[in-house]
Amino acid sequence: QVQLVESGGGLVQAGGSLRLSCALSGAISSDTDMGWYRQAPGKRREQVVAISPSGTTNYAGFAKGRFTISVNEDKSMMWLQMDSLKPEDTAVYYCNAADWANYHDYWGQGTQVTVSS
Repeated sequence: QVQLVESGGGLVQAGGSLRLSCALSGAISSDTDMGWYRQAPGKRREQVVAISPSGTTNYAGFAKGRFTISVNEDKSMMWLQMDSLKPEDTAVYYCNAADWANYHDYWGQGTQVTVSS
């Protein structure tokens, strides 16, 4: 069974940085996209960034130039480096693994990020 566990959220002042981690356990196929999403209060969940099996990344506009995704070689760990944080980045951040070969979409439980002004 695949499990994803996020960590690294917290309270930070505007302009600061946080690094989120996502630990993935269990077996996933090589045809798996991985990524980060976020959901702010009263808003829909939105994609922050996705990374394909080939390493191609797709950042949301608000994340470009400020956020950086990285994944280790065996896909057991994924990170999201967030710099120049803004109050509007406040949200619960989720890691995701979309295993297209096995038709499974896996989610972590989320980690709260709060950016104070």
